[in-house]
Amino acid sequence: MDGIDVAVAELCLREDSGSRCTVELLPLGSIEVPYPEQLRRDLVAALPPADCSAERLCVLDTLVGQSFADAARQGIDALGCGDVDLISSLGQTIYHWVDGRTCKGTLQLGQPAWIAEATGVPVVADLRARDVAAGGHGAPLASLLDALWLAPADARAGAEDVAVALNIGGIANITVVGGGHAPLAYDTGPGNALLDAACRLAADSRVQYDEGGRLAANGSPHPDLLSRLLADPYYAAAAPKSTGKEHFHADYLRAALDGLPEIGLPDLLATLVELTATTVADACRGHNATRVVASGGGVRNATLMAALQRHLGDADLETSEAFGLAADGKEAYLAALLGFLTWHGLPANLPTATGAAGPRVLGSITPGRQPLRLPEPASTPPRRLRVLQLADRTPMPRSSRPH
Repeated sequence: MDGIDVAVAELCLREDSGSRCTVELLPLGSIEVPYPEQLRRDLVAALPPADCSAERLCVLDTLVGQSFADAARQGIDALGCGDVDLISSLGQTIYHWVDGRTCKGTLQLGQPAWIAEATGVPVVADLRARDVAAGGHGAPLASLLDALWLAPADARAGAEDVAVALNIGGIANITVVGGGHAPLAYDTGPGNALLDAACRLAADSRVQYDEGGRLAANGSPHPDLLSRLLADPYYAAAAPKSTGKEHFHADYLRAALDGLPEIGLPDLLATLVELTATTVADACRGHNATRVVASGGGVRNATLMAALQRHLGDADLETSEAFGLAADGKEAYLAALLGFLTWHGLPANLPTATGAAGPRVLGSITPGRQPLRLPEPASTPPRRLRVLQLADRTPMPRSSRPH
């Protein structure tokens, strides 16, 4: 809930001589648009375990939709892309309903009609619900991008190279690619969620988050608190699994602190950095990761990245920028990819990651100003994702260029 990520991309499906399909993605730029401050505070206040009335949900759904519409206009203007074919929105998650090992529902705010009305462009939204209806967790949807993006060029590649795509948002999630197995993905636990909650809980703190991890760098992990936090049974649960701020929230942190001596903010943040780094690294090592490609807001936390590298040991830690996708913009490029696949009638979930009964075309489409005209459905799902640079650009058919 730090802000709204906007990315613009050209996408195209190309078949090679072996009738295998590759989706090409050319990043054209990304920006972050801050939420209006009062709306951001209201969203945080509506998160579990707080109560949230139907009236409040209606208001937030409208205001988030209007903010997304404004962000879309800003992105189109700032990135010089007035000719946009399609907009895709992941929405703002407000609740993710998990009971035991089953996800029973998920709710994202941000009514897409506001985006379509403001831009005149068709909008693909509500991308998680279909996977949940098919028995999946609706997360992490990034698993499809990661599996296509990091897939070995030779499908017969040996088990020695295991790439893990790591996204550190409020919740951290990984996608494991290689090792001779089908891709696997799941939420590992908190990313920034508890770190941000700790800043808001601190009576003497005026910051909403620990920028760059500077406060945590001046603290030391508290062993008793870390031990309590690591005892959460979520970490030992088998995949597929997902979690969210309805589990890792401010009251969760208060309960863990109960009965302990007062812990200063730098030490508290240092402890929570260790929690995220330990749980992410344990998951990566459990899959014999040889390299980890990180993205999301957490990569800006230098203290967290240093702790993660320490816990990963010999595995290489890089950011997605080394592979052509801006770390801050990767989730917005994910939304573009998911919307593009839906537009072409192609599945956009990864059942081995989410636990769904099978591949599904995701989302709902809200028409723009013109009657909705979908392209002929594609017959072959892509096997790989190729991220292009401007130097690689070749003309793309207009019907294949949703943004």
